[in-house]
Amino acid sequence: MDRIKLQLPQQFTFTTELPIRITDLNYGGHVGNDVFLSLIHEARMQFLHQHGYTELQFADTSLIMTDSAIEYKHELSYGDAVRISVAATGFDKLGFDIYYLLELITPDGTKLAGKAKTGMTCFNYAEKKKTAVPTEAIEKLTGNQQVIS
Repeated sequence: MDRIKLQLPQQFTFTTELPIRITDLNYGGHVGNDVFLSLIHEARMQFLHQHGYTELQFADTSLIMTDSAIEYKHELSYGDAVRISVAATGFDKLGFDIYYLLELITPDGTKLAGKAKTGMTCFNYAEKKKTAVPTEAIEKLTGNQQVIS
């Protein structure tokens, strides 16, 4: 059986830590796939917010998620803290990928909990059409802000 294998970028430009709440657990007593996706959604929103953006206010356009992939590596349970590192890469004319590294924080360090990727496309909701990725956003999200003399 084929499995998803994500190749994470070498560097991440943003990190956040999130607690696992009792409401995050499924009937199996651990974080389910829907909550795993919600955790990366929260990390993505914090990542965008750090750069002055939201998904609806993204440098004169908006964003829409066009795909997602998750590799589950370790259970997350109530009371756990998870560190989520985020990086934007693979920019093309209309979109880019956001990668996520999820690590369970333990007293002895961290343990790989999962890897994820979301494909993001720039989108004009009023006109219901795809738009170009703003250069300003590429520069901010990748940390390659150019200095104008």
